[in-house]
Parts: sequence; structure tokens; C-alpha cells
Amino acid sequence: MNVIRENHHFQVKWATSDWELTQAHRIRNAVFCIEQEMFDGHDFDEHDGEAYTLVAVTHIAGMPEKVVGTVRIHRISERIWYGSRLAVDKAFRREGVLGAALIELAVRSAVTLGCDAFYATVQKRNEKLFRKLNWIATQSCSAFGKPHVAMSADLSYYPILSGMEDGFWVEGRSLRVDTKVLNQLSRCWVGEESYA
Repeated sequence: MNVIRENHHFQVKWATSDWELTQAHRIRNAVFCIEQEMFDGHDFDEHDGEAYTLVAVTHIAGMPEKVVGTVRIHRISERIWYGSRLAVDKAFRREGVLGAALIELAVRSAVTLGCDAFYATVQKRNEKLFRKLNWIATQSCSAFGKPHVAMSADLSYYPILSGMEDGFWVEGRSLRVDTKVLNQLSRCWVGEESYA
């Protein structure tokens, strides 16, 4: 079997179009309402009207394809920010970079806009990830019936981000692809074979 390595590339950015916002809300619903059953029907709250939505987007041939992760940030006072609703599409969690990249964009965006403190209430099972990203646990708590940890970001690790709305690109894990299967699929895409 001939094998090539294929990497996914993701743009982590501010949601600037309606389709990005729609897909971000779809992911939040899938994660928080269906998968984790934390909310019944929807997870919208009073912060959605004032929050900035950030997204991770896949691209094909340089064009945006779909949103595969999201987080929102909002001010809770003049220079105090809060992040919440971090969610990654289940099919893309094994990429190993999307949660961390969304957290980085969230904090760096707030720092760029003027931030003296950035907080989040994190599910206990995600505490280790946040600690690796230079967050400090301040208190254990419960939210929506699940164990959580109140945390704050060490802002010295999060510099100002120029071009904040465009964000930055990250590369996912390398995937092994059988070239024989890839060649068969490419013939289907260009019309040499049919699905009928």
C-alpha cells in the first residue's frame, strides 16, 4: 500500500459572515444541547447579543468550506473579558489543534481590544488543556450540572494580534491516505466513475 500524508489546514478567525455564525451556532447546539445535554433546545443566553463569535474554518482550494469549531468572547466590564461556549465539531477533535487555537485567538483578540484580565469557566475535563495554555485555576465549581473550574489566562503569554479579524492559520494532525483509494476517489470527482 502506497501511503501519503495529508494535513488539514484551518483558518481561526472572527466570524464575519452570516453563514459562519449559522454554522457556529450549529456546532454549539450539537455539542452543548445534543451531545452533552447541558441545555434543552438551544444554548443562547444574554451574552450572545454582545459577544464576538470566533470560528475555525476549513478551506478547499483556497475557499472557505465550513466552520468546524467556535468560541465566543465578551466584555464583562471595561477591560475585563470572558470566554465561553468553546466547541469543536466531533469529526475534527482528533486534529489536536482547534481548541487551543480558538483559545489563543480569543485571548489575543481581547488583549488587542484592551484587556487586563480574561476569565472562563471551564469543564473540569478540559482543565489540563487550559493549564498547558498558561491558564490558572482559581476555583472549582459546578455549572449546568457538570463539574467546572473557574480559570484566568496569564496574559503575558498572549501578545497583541495584528489582523485580529483574519486571525491565523493552524495545521492539524497528519492523516495517512492510501494513494489507491485517493486515485479512485479522484476519478469519481472528475467524472470517470459514477455513483449510480
